[in-house]
Amino acid sequence: MHSLVLALFGITVIFFTLPSYSYTFNVNNKGSLVDDDDAGQCHSQDATCKQKMTSTAVFGAGCFWGVEEKFRTLKGVQETTVGYAGGDTVNPTYEQICADKTGHAEVVKIDFNPEQITYKELLDVFWKAHDPTTVNRQGPDVGRQYRSVIFYANKEQEKLAHQTKDALIKKGIKAVTDIIPSSTFYNAEDYHQKYIAKRKGLL
Repeated sequence: MHSLVLALFGITVIFFTLPSYSYTFNVNNKGSLVDDDDAGQCHSQDATCKQKMTSTAVFGAGCFWGVEEKFRTLKGVQETTVGYAGGDTVNPTYEQICADKTGHAEVVKIDFNPEQITYKELLDVFWKAHDPTTVNRQGPDVGRQYRSVIFYANKEQEKLAHQTKDALIKKGIKAVTDIIPSSTFYNAEDYHQKYIAKRKGLL
């Protein structure tokens, strides 16, 4: 290793020459050095970076308790939230949803890192997590709130939703899943969040 020392205006500057290899230092937005392996990753305290690395999917596939658990632990899923979407009632309650008078479906909102898990991979889980061939019903649960529905956030999500649905239909699976633009999402009550995980003592 060779070095070159220059003195400029009383400040000593040292340049190092490494003949055998080179190494690039990355600096995060807080001025800290990070390795190449960490350069494309967000850390919990870096809210701006995390926001840029997050996309959202919203699916309805029956009772949201079990549906949420299908997605909650997938690698790349950052957060899951159960709630209501697709209806007319503002700030609906669970009791109103159960009465099937709001037009809303029980849904799961999934925040995910698209560099770790793709929307297509989430769709694959969605189709396998429920029976998309039954209208307004999943097993013993009957009502519009249990309908199979995909709320897409952009054209790419819309295209993938239709492509995967069409692929099922070509295989003879007569999916009746609605594919519609995203609408206002209302959080379900706190006791519904991570319901199965809490019941199993996982949280």
